[in-house]
Amino acid sequence: MTVHFIGAGPGAADLITLRGRDLIASCPVCLYAGSLVPQALLSHCPPGARIVNTAPMDLDQIIAEIAAAHQAGQDVARLHSGDLSVWSAMGEQLRRLRDLGIPYDVTPGVPSFAAAAAALGAELTLPGIAQSVVLTRTSGRASSMPEGETLANFAATGATLAIHLSVHVLDRVQAELAPHYGADCPVAVVFRASWPDQRIHRATLATLDPAIGAGERTALILVGRALAAEGFDESRLYAGDYDRRFRPVGTAPRFPE
Repeated sequence: MTVHFIGAGPGAADLITLRGRDLIASCPVCLYAGSLVPQALLSHCPPGARIVNTAPMDLDQIIAEIAAAHQAGQDVARLHSGDLSVWSAMGEQLRRLRDLGIPYDVTPGVPSFAAAAAALGAELTLPGIAQSVVLTRTSGRASSMPEGETLANFAATGATLAIHLSVHVLDRVQAELAPHYGADCPVAVVFRASWPDQRIHRATLATLDPAIGAGERTALILVGRALAAEGFDESRLYAGDYDRRFRPVGTAPRFPE
C-alpha cells in the first residue's frame, strides 16, 4: 500500500502529468482538495473508488482516512492543487505518515506561477534583465512569514517576483515594491490561471488598482522588468558562434565530435 501525493496542476484538468493521471486511475481511494482541484480530474478514478473531499476536514481526519486505507491495503491518490513543493501543507502530512510507518511517494504537478507565465506568454528570466524568480507570499492567518523574508528584501535583488496568496493586499504589495522596482515596473495579476474563467490584469506598480483584488482568492501577482522588456540581450545559447557540445563551432571546437 502506498499514498501517492499528486500535484493536480493549476486548474485546467488536462494540465496533469501522465504519471499523475495513471496513479489516480490505479487507486481505490482518492482524497482531493475540493476547494481548488477541478472535479474533472476525478473522472480518472476507477469505478467504485472511495472519493473524499478533504476541504472541510482537519489534519487528524485526513490522516484517519489514510490510516483506514492503509489498514485495508488500499493505495491512496492524494490530490493537491498546483505543485506539492510549495504551500501544499504536504509536509505535515508526510511527517504523520512517517510516524505511522505508512509509505508514500510524490508526483510533481504544474505550478501556478508557470501557468500564469504561460497565460502571459512571458519568459520570467530574460538575459540582462532578470535571471532569478522568487516564489513568495505575504503573511496570512495560516502561515506567517519568517523574519527576513519580506517583499522589500526580495525586491532589492531585482528578481522577478511571483507573489502568491496576496491578491487581497495589493496596496501593501505596491507600497513595499515601488521603492525598489520603480513606479513604472510592470505588474500582472493572473486570476485562476488556466481555469476556464481565467482573467489577466496588466498594470505598473503606479497604476495597479488594489480594488481588483476585492473578494478574490485564487490569483498570482507577477512583478518585474522581464514582464514587458523588449531591449534585452539574446542568449548566447543559440548564437551562431557559440561552441557547444551539440553544435561544435570552429576548427578547434571545445567539444569535438
